Amino acid sequence: MALAFELDATVTTGSLSDESKGLAAPHAELIRDYEPLPDTKWRFGKPDYSRVNKFYFENRARNHMAGSLEAVVQKLVKNWEVESHHIADIHQWQTMDITKFRAALNGTCPCFAQQMADIGPYNMLIQEHENYSGQANTFESANKNFSNTFPEGFAWELLEVLSGPPAVAFKWRHFGKHTGTFTDKDGKEYKPTGEMIDVIGMCIAKVNAELKIESLDVYYNPDDMIKPLMQGGVAKAPETAQTTDSGCTMM
Repeated sequence: MALAFELDATVTTGSLSDESKGLAAPHAELIRDYEPLPDTKWRFGKPDYSRVNKFYFENRARNHMAGSLEAVVQKLVKNWEVESHHIADIHQWQTMDITKFRAALNGTCPCFAQQMADIGPYNMLIQEHENYSGQANTFESANKNFSNTFPEGFAWELLEVLSGPPAVAFKWRHFGKHTGTFTDKDGKEYKPTGEMIDVIGMCIAKVNAELKIESLDVYYNPDDMIKPLMQGGVAKAPETAQTTDSGCTMM
C-alpha cells in the first residue's frame, strides 16, 4: 500500500501520478496503470506510491518482460491493491467482480468484497496471530502500524506464474526493511532491526474473461512476517495490556 503517513486526506479525487505508476526517472517502467472512475473517492486521500516504488525497483528479485504473462498478472495485483487499500466504495472497484469476489487465507473461511472493504487487506491476510490481532485492529490502525514498521515501503512483486487464466497460480514476495517500530496485539512497541523482511507465498486467483478477479486463495505463513519484527526487543511496553479472543470472524 501507499504509506499512511504520506496520504493527504484533503485530496480525495484524481488520477495516480506518473511517479505512482512507476513512470518517473530513472526506471520509467509502468508497474501499475490504475485509472479511477470519474466519481471515485479515495479512502484516506489519493495514494502516493513514489517511495514504495523506489524501494521496489531497488530491491526487486524479478524484472519481467513488458507484455509477458508475469508482467500482466503483477500489474493486475498491484491495481487490485490500489482498490482494496484506497477505495472504500466497492461499487467503484474495477479489478474485482464484487458479486462473486471472495478471498481466503490458508484455506480458512472466506472474506467477501464488503467485508474486505470494512476490515482491510492487512487484517484479512493476517487474521489472528499470537502477536497480531486482525479483530482488534481497524483498517486504519493496521495501515498505520505497518507503514510505521516499514517507513521505506513494504513492496510486493510477482516471482513466478505457474498457470494461466482462468485459474492463475503464482508465487509472490512481500518485502521491506524493518527500519520503523512495530506494535503487537498487546500494544508493545518493538525496536527496528534494519533487516530486510522477506515473505514468500502462493496465490490462486480466479479471473473472468475480462481479467476481473473472482476469488483469491492466498497461502503463506504469517509467522514469516510477524516474528522477525519482534527480534529487536521491546522498545516500549503499554501501560495496560489488552488481549483479544481469537477465532475466525470472516463469515
